[in-house]
Amino acid sequence: MGAYVLVRKDSYHDSVLLMRLSQALKGLAGVEDAVVAMGTPHNRQLLEGLGYAGPALASAGPNDLLIAVKGGADTLSAVEAGLDALLKAEQAPAGGAGGAGAEVRPTSLAAALKTHPESNLVLISVPGAHAAREARRALALGRHVMLFSDNVPLEDEIALKREGAARGLLVMGPDCGTAILNGMPLAFANAVRRGPVGIVGAAGTGIQEISCCIHRLGGGVSQAIGTGGRDLSEAVGGTMTLLGIAALSADPATAVLVVVSKPPAAAVAEQVIAALTASPRPCVVHFVGDSPRADDPARGLYFADSLSGAARTACRLAGAPGLGAAPPAPDPARIAMLASRLAPGAALRALFCGGTTGQEALVILTRAGLEVRSNLHKKGGLRVDGTALAPGHALLDLGDDVFTVGRPHPMIEPELRNERLALEVQDPATGLLLFDCVLGYGAHPDPAGVLAEGVERARVAARGRELVAVASVTGTPGDPQDFGAQVRRLEAAGITVEADNRSAAALAAAMLASGAGAGK
Repeated sequence: MGAYVLVRKDSYHDSVLLMRLSQALKGLAGVEDAVVAMGTPHNRQLLEGLGYAGPALASAGPNDLLIAVKGGADTLSAVEAGLDALLKAEQAPAGGAGGAGAEVRPTSLAAALKTHPESNLVLISVPGAHAAREARRALALGRHVMLFSDNVPLEDEIALKREGAARGLLVMGPDCGTAILNGMPLAFANAVRRGPVGIVGAAGTGIQEISCCIHRLGGGVSQAIGTGGRDLSEAVGGTMTLLGIAALSADPATAVLVVVSKPPAAAVAEQVIAALTASPRPCVVHFVGDSPRADDPARGLYFADSLSGAARTACRLAGAPGLGAAPPAPDPARIAMLASRLAPGAALRALFCGGTTGQEALVILTRAGLEVRSNLHKKGGLRVDGTALAPGHALLDLGDDVFTVGRPHPMIEPELRNERLALEVQDPATGLLLFDCVLGYGAHPDPAGVLAEGVERARVAARGRELVAVASVTGTPGDPQDFGAQVRRLEAAGITVEADNRSAAALAAAMLASGAGAGK
């Protein structure tokens, strides 16, 4: 087997198509691995980390298409033929080849807006090196922007958001994976009831978890505005979060505001708090991992301790009907029963598809006194990049770039998580498993089914060693995957399903803190 890199000069394709191409080529006979990506410096570096090298890789530019393949030399011709066939099929008009029912597929922003002049938002999913140019064009044409693309330079993000704010236009992103605008879900989003809670978030799966909890609690969402994970950094200054707060404060359909983010820069956090204080609406704030703050009802500010807690507080403030009591803490007898199944010295392996759900779980585990290695740590001795198995307790965000270069995000193709689970279970210390399972538009059609099969295979590979699995499901009954059916599939595989991400992490923490497992 060899590792080969082919280059097609000036062949430019969007990131979603590249992920689909990678997945399709991996299925060809004789191909052990395949990555199709644009030749940006970041992608070249990641491919080098995967064992690819050579002058073709080194000389590729951002406009060049990289086809990296591991397999026999005789597979290269089949790979090229397969790629050509896939690209040809992709470029064919939908509904037939030029027939009366054929759907026109514009190949430029100008052509798309000529076809749909009523559009007021442009969703951009192209390699990051080109995304800013398209976004500038959209802003100049008076359209809001959702930048699904990642790897957009910081200076471009700052400039785009300043221009958007000056024009009164949203620039959501870069790397913005979710939004719900006027009832329309964009990218990864869920089928959520419309209602009086408006959300602004620099946290994709954080928005999804909150909006789904709101729905399941009987409430509804007016708008959910994703801003991209860097918006509350000192450099960007919360430009779009502040614009989103202003927009929702003036929105007659919004009665309560929720702001969610990973910990922001201190000065930016105070700007956000000041903007929320000035809002005529009551506001709920959750900075995942930030130090707890006391509520300040006089200023209309309520600080939640979790994603589901933010949803519950927002529903209470909005007067959602039928809102019951908060779920109780994990039952000690249940904790003891589950913990008793773990072998002495058992370690936690938590594999997350969502970055914010993973961050929330890491915070809960850490606050329980556990030392957990993770690629979500920014620095310190517990920081790992995830490329090798880590000893002791570990939590990985599998949506990180190191896992997804040229591959679908694990929310699109959760088999990526099963591949990692198969590696983790080879460690005889692995005993407790923790997962998120994210449903909704854009996600895999059966993520619970894929996860259940992965856990079932892991138990076979463990050869009698007990594996205790805990999960939560982010979704609603209206999602394409059917929330209830997904929960039942996990439970049928012997996975304990908790009401929400916080509860699942708290249960895992309580099991380990009870004396089972590796502890510290």
